[in-house]
This record gives sequence, C-alpha cells and structure tokens, in this order.
Amino acid sequence: MIKYKLTAKEEEVMNHFWDRGALFVKDLLEQYDDPKPHFNTLSTIVRALEERGFLSHKSFGNSHQYYVLVTREEFNQLSLKNVIGKYYNNSALAAVSSLVKEESISLDDLRKLIDLVEKQ
Repeated sequence: MIKYKLTAKEEEVMNHFWDRGALFVKDLLEQYDDPKPHFNTLSTIVRALEERGFLSHKSFGNSHQYYVLVTREEFNQLSLKNVIGKYYNNSALAAVSSLVKEESISLDDLRKLIDLVEKQ
C-alpha cells in the first residue's frame, strides 16, 4: 500500500510529472526557475517517489525516464480519505458539516453537491 502523504518538495516534483507527463531528471530540472535545485537533490526525490510507488521508470542506456503511477486524482482522493479518517473519525458527514459551519462551503454549493451525488 502506498503511503499517500507527500512532503512539500515531493508534491512540487509530482506536480511537474502530473502536468507534463514522463520526464528525465534533466528535463525536470529545466522546469524550475533560478535558483534551480541541484540535480542530485531532484534525483534523490525522484528515486524516493519511485521507491514509494508514485513513479516508475523506463531505462534508456544509463538514463531513466520517470513516469507517474499514481494520478493526481487518485492522490487527492486518498489524501482526502486520510484527512477524513484522521480528523473526522472516518465521518464524511462530520467533515462536510465542519465545512458548512466554517462557511468554507455555501448551502447553495452543498445543494449542488447533493444533486451531483443523487445523479450518480
């Protein structure tokens, strides 16, 4: 089972893969503005993401082109489930209720959400 929690740097790297598709580390490095991270730093992060099941690679001689195994949608969905489990005792109702109480979601949006769920 993949641990669906990323550090800020790991998530930044994954966003590049989710946005652009398969990349070599040198191509990933080009996506950064100056001052760019060190090549070895990015390589270490990418290898860690591969070990954890987020990425895999194809070999081209001594180079590796990395590609996504976990989509952004899968990551977001499982991250949300983890938050609901950790902070709301696995109760989606408690999580939504909290959003309504904090006015993070309007009643109109909540009605739209209910309509969406009913149509599915």
